[in-house]
Amino acid sequence: MHTKAVFRTAQALAEAGFHVLRFNFRGVGTSTGSYDEGVGEMDDARAALTWLRERFPSLPLLLGGFSFGSRVALRVGVEDDGVEALLGLGLAPDLFDYGFLNEVPRPVLLVQGEDDRFGSGARVAEMVEGLAGPITLVRVA
Repeated sequence: MHTKAVFRTAQALAEAGFHVLRFNFRGVGTSTGSYDEGVGEMDDARAALTWLRERFPSLPLLLGGFSFGSRVALRVGVEDDGVEALLGLGLAPDLFDYGFLNEVPRPVLLVQGEDDRFGSGARVAEMVEGLAGPITLVRVA
């Protein structure tokens, strides 16, 4: 949660008026548990959404993540009708399939570095080209 991308994104969202929750997945930092190949981590994201809904029941939800966290957040957000928008930073298309984004019913903003080691901006653009839905890709030099 202390990576520059996550911290700065959360800071910018907070400055824009969003209530922001950053959390570690199981087994990261001081969190208990151990890595669960995305399955348990999706449960972690769902638990975070539940926590937010209980505290802010009238606010719209945006779900996002960075790198592996973006894959988890996007997957959970596609399945959860209560999430109104999705944000993926630093996707890893060389490691994960993102076909679940096809025909996603809510707005998606993807931000990808041109030279990301897990998938270049060009690779993500190629992936997005084949998907239907309201997906916007921003490539960062």
